[in-house]
Amino acid sequence: MKIIDGKTTAELIKNEIKTEVAAIIDKYNSAPHLAAILVGEDPASNTYVNNKEKDCRSVGMTSSVYRMSSRTSEEELLRTIAFLNEDEQIHGFIVQLPLPEHINVDRIIAAINPNKDVDGFHPINLGRMMLGQDSFLPATPFGILELLKRYNIETKGKNCVVLGRSNIVGTPLSIMLSRKNDPGNSTVTLCHSYSNNLADITRQADILIAAIGKPEFVTKEMIKENATVIDVGIHRVVDHEKNSGYKLIGDVKFDEVAPKCNYITPVPGGVGPMTRIALLLNTLKAFRKTTGIS
Repeated sequence: MKIIDGKTTAELIKNEIKTEVAAIIDKYNSAPHLAAILVGEDPASNTYVNNKEKDCRSVGMTSSVYRMSSRTSEEELLRTIAFLNEDEQIHGFIVQLPLPEHINVDRIIAAINPNKDVDGFHPINLGRMMLGQDSFLPATPFGILELLKRYNIETKGKNCVVLGRSNIVGTPLSIMLSRKNDPGNSTVTLCHSYSNNLADITRQADILIAAIGKPEFVTKEMIKENATVIDVGIHRVVDHEKNSGYKLIGDVKFDEVAPKCNYITPVPGGVGPMTRIALLLNTLKAFRKTTGIS
């Protein structure tokens, strides 16, 4: 059993990005600029946005955050998006999710300039991705593909099962793994809450992606020998032995599943760091798109 170390892999890619950004600054006296819109005071969202700022600084990118009250109207948020769409100094931006209930998420995402949509959620980017055209890829699926590539895990002709059909992870990843790419060329099964005989399906998987959002849902009975398991889930559970009072676990019951695996990602330290790296890679791409600099 080998651990797929997302934290170490992310640091390696971050150093590659840092070198590339330094070369851009030296040549053009301009750095890629990532902006984030944060609506409300959700602690997890605030932490995530702060980490994105740190990531940008660590590779020489510029970052800025537009913090808005939870009482912000949909129209106010749309005006801010329109401003960022037009600002030539902003090369890519995200609207941090989740948003307050009174705001229509689909309308907000559709308002983002597709060429600045570094989260890869805009319908145009998702459509291009489905067609195999050049697009911004959703960050978590993008990060997972990078992990598979960096660890030389063969996907061609393999049976891949994706647990969870969210628009952020499961659905786009199932499409990306089935495309004629590397990684890709897999035979993909997308499972969800209405899938029957789930364990029978997952036991056929050479590669299992767990993105179902349920703590330790995947057990050893659901895994075949020598499978590769990618755990996308992250859950905070009480642990009185920890100074923090909690620990982080995934969608996979790691201790019992890991011995059966050829490769497996841990939680934390697996997919999470790669999601943040994918955002930096998309920002670098957005810089090239919006400036014409190669």
